[in-house]
Amino acid sequence: MSTISLVMNYFRTTKKTLLLLLILLTFGQLITRAQDIQGQAIKFGRVLKLIESFYVDTTNINKLTESAISEMLSSLDPHSIYISKDEVAEMNQPLEGNFEGIGISFNVFQDTLMVMTTIPGGPSEQVGLRPGDRIIKVDAKIIVNIGLKTPDVYKLLRGDKGTKVNLTIIRKGERAPLEFTIIRDKIPIFSLDASFMLNKETAYIKLNKFAATTIDEYKEAMKSLNANAKVKNLVLDLRGNGGGFLGAAYELANQFLEEKKLIVYTEGSHSPRRDYYSTTRGDFIQGNLIVLIDEGSASASEIVAGAIQDWDRGILIGRRSFGKGLVQQQIPLNDGSMIRLTTAHYYTPAGRNIQKPYKDDIKNYRNEYLKRFEKGEMFSKDSISFPDSLMIKTLVTKRKVYGGGGIMPDIFIPMDTSMYYRYFNNLVRKNVLFPFVVGFIDKNRDQLKTQFKSVADFKTNFQVTDAMMEELIKAGEKQGIKRDDESLKVAGTIIKRQIRALVARDLYDTGAYYLIMMEDDKEVEKALEILANQKGFNHYLNK
Repeated sequence: MSTISLVMNYFRTTKKTLLLLLILLTFGQLITRAQDIQGQAIKFGRVLKLIESFYVDTTNINKLTESAISEMLSSLDPHSIYISKDEVAEMNQPLEGNFEGIGISFNVFQDTLMVMTTIPGGPSEQVGLRPGDRIIKVDAKIIVNIGLKTPDVYKLLRGDKGTKVNLTIIRKGERAPLEFTIIRDKIPIFSLDASFMLNKETAYIKLNKFAATTIDEYKEAMKSLNANAKVKNLVLDLRGNGGGFLGAAYELANQFLEEKKLIVYTEGSHSPRRDYYSTTRGDFIQGNLIVLIDEGSASASEIVAGAIQDWDRGILIGRRSFGKGLVQQQIPLNDGSMIRLTTAHYYTPAGRNIQKPYKDDIKNYRNEYLKRFEKGEMFSKDSISFPDSLMIKTLVTKRKVYGGGGIMPDIFIPMDTSMYYRYFNNLVRKNVLFPFVVGFIDKNRDQLKTQFKSVADFKTNFQVTDAMMEELIKAGEKQGIKRDDESLKVAGTIIKRQIRALVARDLYDTGAYYLIMMEDDKEVEKALEILANQKGFNHYLNK
């Protein structure tokens, strides 16, 4: 055998030996790790037995176990949590897109449960329940003047599909109470708050979360908008949208990108990288796109905003987003409870990890919003600084963007400080403003419906009178809120707009609320300014 052959055989043998040693080492580490976990589980079980057997007072072992699990998960990261059996069903409802009940929105007004709206096509509308009806009995149980709270109402009115609930109501114009038997059904929860045209070519869509139904709601809204106008521009409002399903975010971003564009990828120590690419299904891949974000935009909202920004597909307007880039997996436990465990980070197409730091102090993480406020970040872009190490360039025009703590918009709009005047705040915080509006609608609903035939008519012609303002101020004084004429000089306009918007919401729909609140919306105004000039729009994408 030649010298070369001997050397080659030696290396082959050595390589096999090293590979075998590496496999044995890894296997040994896994066995040791498993033994450690088993040992800790035995240790925890023994502690529980000792407490049950010898502790001085009676204990609740289930509660102790749940407290221990909660504390353990909270030490990992801010978003890994324990969810008890009782909380599981209620937690899933908003993201699944429905719950089972009678289909009303309500208010507890003057210690009485009052119907504000009935959901179109829902069980209550079908039997003839109307806005303004007062529910005084549920299954023969009197619920008036008992200190009724919102959670109590949910327990009384929600229930399994197909079950019956008997209601006794008082209605204006009827001498005697009316009886209704309502069969509960699935009631949709919408993630789309509003969709309408801002002008002949510009659509506006606002989403409050990313749920199982979000993409269907978006497509239906776009179909309806395009039926009456040619949508060339879209303002997508994700302000205050705390996220939801990653899949829903992927599906929405997919509507705006050409095929084979990376939208997001996830990766963790025990989760191999998974890429999500766009397909050919996008229905708005050519039009001008503006996305509105703020400090309340998180998780799935940041996936969409990050993909749009990284691909230079549209312009982001607003303030820095929340900064949640952790993927949670819901894992059921044997008793019907579950844990929501962080299993991976998600990254924008350019590779940004937008999760803000939390390792040093989770308490500081939870107070980060207040710190942003205190250091002036909500009011001045100059107060925000990112280290160069977090700088990444966009994928088309190579603009500078940053990771490591939320998505920074292309155009910064400071927070409207007028919304934080103490007098206005007190009217809201001490629950004066909303009951005032409910009472006004209750007295004037029929007249308002007759007088204002449409949302547009209401928006143009309905005004909050001085007499209404005086009534509100007096209601505030009864709650210990002193009249503040200085604040009213500035906040008065905002209060009136808020009243008009709340009245419109209860007379028409949620979209009417946003249509009126948008009258002095700085982010929307900036979006329209940019969209009015194609060169100006392109300028922001290329600077």
